[in-house]
Amino acid sequence: MRDQYHDDVTLLTGPAEGPEGDLFDRAAERKLKVEVLPELIRPVRPLVDLRAYRRLRAVLRRLRPEVVHTHSSKAGILGRAAAWHEHVPAVVHTIHGMPFGPFERPLKNRLYVALERWAARRAHAIVSVCDAMTAQALAAGVGRPEQFLTVYSGMDADAFLTPRRPRQDVRRELGLAGDEIAFATVARLFELKGHDDIIAVAPEVLASNPRVKFVWIGDGILRDRLIADLDRLGIRRSFILTGLVPPDRIPELLGAVDAVIHPSLREGLARVLPQALLVGRPVISYDVDGAREVVLPDTGILLQPRDLSGLRRAILNLAADPETRAAMGQEGRIRFADQFRHETMTRQLRSTLRTSA
Repeated sequence: MRDQYHDDVTLLTGPAEGPEGDLFDRAAERKLKVEVLPELIRPVRPLVDLRAYRRLRAVLRRLRPEVVHTHSSKAGILGRAAAWHEHVPAVVHTIHGMPFGPFERPLKNRLYVALERWAARRAHAIVSVCDAMTAQALAAGVGRPEQFLTVYSGMDADAFLTPRRPRQDVRRELGLAGDEIAFATVARLFELKGHDDIIAVAPEVLASNPRVKFVWIGDGILRDRLIADLDRLGIRRSFILTGLVPPDRIPELLGAVDAVIHPSLREGLARVLPQALLVGRPVISYDVDGAREVVLPDTGILLQPRDLSGLRRAILNLAADPETRAAMGQEGRIRFADQFRHETMTRQLRSTLRTSA
């Protein structure tokens, strides 16, 4: 957006936490302005959060932006409050996923809902990454209908439509034989991401079709425990864990596999779903949040959350049917190439900002 429209953009962020990685090196390569606020941490710490809010206000007074665009729940609440009280002309928030839901305790849910309602009144516009996020927010009394607009998260679609490295070269690096059918999962090794569900169905899947392989792309705090579970079940050799990889390797890794499994229990709209489809790979996903907006009968298999028998059948059915895999992947490329281009997202966001300012 900066290169095309010559905007002066400053990214405000907290420090990197955990083994999931960060984008600081990429930002430096592109000579983006980044300011790290040590107080802006992920856990809720009231005293630290108050300091983060004051620091944000001070930074905004110095920068005097025309637009503040916030992301995530905690940073979004603090950022909207700071921008509103500094009288920024346009305050926009993007909802990537709700902090409240059935996965949280009732007391936390009530607190998060109250905070999101409060913060919504301090934004001129609210962008949802899928229609499902708007519906969930409004059902909880967060925001007003006229504040919302759905803008799908954009990406370099061409990188996925045409991965830079040949499929066979990447498969060889991963140790995949020509007759093996690989199912990738791209996610942090973290709670609610569904890796345990894959482990639960894997023994039966492998007993029925030993040619199936599972490729896990990503890292996280559950890595050692998940590997121990694989060892205990005697199926470790059927799993390939790449660890954390640079974002620009995701297209070639998705191109090397045959389908994608995304059994997460908490998402807005997982980027890996359209990414897989752009590469031409079908997806298996739980029906949570915005998944059904891209996982259609012609592009993949949508399951109820924690439907382990359905997950096992879906893996085996796709593993046994290369024609269906190819047809679903091709349909995904046709349907979603333009919708998920970063140029499309930028155009829609700029239209929102003009309206909000």
